[in-house]
Formats: sequence, structure tokens, C-alpha cells
Amino acid sequence: MNRSDALVLVNARHPYAGALPLGELCPVGRGVFLRREAAGALAALLEEIGAGGRILPVSGWRSGAEQRALWEGSLAANGPAFTQSYVARPGCSEHQTGLAIDVALAAEHIDFIRPDFPYEGICGAFRARAAAHGFVLRYPAGKENITGIAHEPWHFRYVGAPHAERMAAAGLCLEEYLHER
Repeated sequence: MNRSDALVLVNARHPYAGALPLGELCPVGRGVFLRREAAGALAALLEEIGAGGRILPVSGWRSGAEQRALWEGSLAANGPAFTQSYVARPGCSEHQTGLAIDVALAAEHIDFIRPDFPYEGICGAFRARAAAHGFVLRYPAGKENITGIAHEPWHFRYVGAPHAERMAAAGLCLEEYLHER
């Protein structure tokens, strides 16, 4: 994967046009996959903080069909306001790149759309070291009008270490960072 691949912008205004070879995907949890470089970075991050199963990957790469099913299922179960806030339209989800990961604090029941990932404890340790391993909190609070998605404290995006560290230090979301460059 080259650097421009890691910085691909996917949102409602920039649908994902890439094709991800399935051989590029690596498992990071039960039925959860990421692109090889992102998977390695996530494993290193979890090992460094001693997560030891206390943080679980909930959702990584999704096919277009999976994203459509999630969108339609959420519309039926939760209505349009909730769905438009927390679920990307099919073709407009970062999960289709294999670079996005939703994580949760380990629990008996985990909400697939809005998993619990608090700011303290082991989850706080994850946040503190995420940028050093190339991950950014993709949908931070206060940036909803820029990202088009509600604050999602569980959704992290692999952009590579130098970019993640710069974004975190400047408090920029991906849209802002790409505009600034």
C-alpha cells in the first residue's frame, strides 16, 4: 500500500471508487479484516498497551453488499435520522477501504453500530497511542459539519504514522488535513 492509498478520502461527497483485492485483507478479530498494513499496526498498538482481549475489533472491511445491508437494516430498525448520523451510505463508507476499524471495550453484548469505547482505562490508553501507530479518531466531536457523520468515539482510521501524528497534533479531521496539504 502506498501513502496515497492510506490517505484516500471516502465520505458522502467522495464515494469509494477503489477495488480492494481480497488477498490484501488480514484477520484482526473474529470475522473482522483490515488491509495488511493497518492490521499489523492495530496488532502492534493493542500489544503495546497490553489490551489482552479487553479491546475487541467490531467491524473492519465491509463489502458493498454488507454496507448496503447495514444501511437498509438500520433504516428499518432505527429510522432515517439515526441512520444518516451513524451509518454511511453504501459506496460512501470508509469500511470498504479496509482502513477503518470500529473497536469496543470487551463486553458480553456489543452494539455493532455504536459500540462502547470510553475515554478512560484501556480505551484511553488506545487513544493515547493510536496516532503513533497510524490511527486517527475519524469522526471527532465538533467536526460533524465537516465529516458528515456524528461523533463516533469507536471509529478509527488508518492513515499511517506520520499523517496520524500530524493530524492529532493539529486537531484535524481527514477532510481538513487533506485540504491543508
